[in-house]
Amino acid sequence: MRLSQLLPSAIAGIALACLACGSARAAGVERLPLLNSDFPIVSAVTVHAGTDIVFLSGALSGVNNPAAPKNTLAAYGDTEAQTTGALTAIKGTLARLGLGMGDVIKMTVFIAADPATGKMDFPGMMKGYVKFFGKDQPNKPARSAFQVAALAAPWALVEIEVVAAKSH
Repeated sequence: MRLSQLLPSAIAGIALACLACGSARAAGVERLPLLNSDFPIVSAVTVHAGTDIVFLSGALSGVNNPAAPKNTLAAYGDTEAQTTGALTAIKGTLARLGLGMGDVIKMTVFIAADPATGKMDFPGMMKGYVKFFGKDQPNKPARSAFQVAALAAPWALVEIEVVAAKSH
């Protein structure tokens, strides 16, 4: 056979293989919905390829002082309290996926200025952070931390997003 006769068959075979790969790839993505919310994001996306990679949406702290007025800084606490709260929320989402804090490989921390000082409280964030990634947790993630002008919730000082990975 000549190359010109083989070429159409080879192209057709490659095209079918590409279609099959595309179908398998789409089936390997799972989305974990937010709990009790119809907000148009998911808690996490998992992409399967030998190692599951999970991307969690940014997490905020829950209320730390229920006696304080709703939606106020007093209700959610300072940077340390909000970091602890956000990481506790992340820990819960990871648990729903069968993962733990040791599976976190990348973390991005967004820190708004503390109204009392006008600056981000990096030491406060670190006090909350080491509660989860201190001596008891040997698997440390790569991490970036940024001061931002503001976060979506007016009371929020800290938002944290993570990527986790777990081998099969």
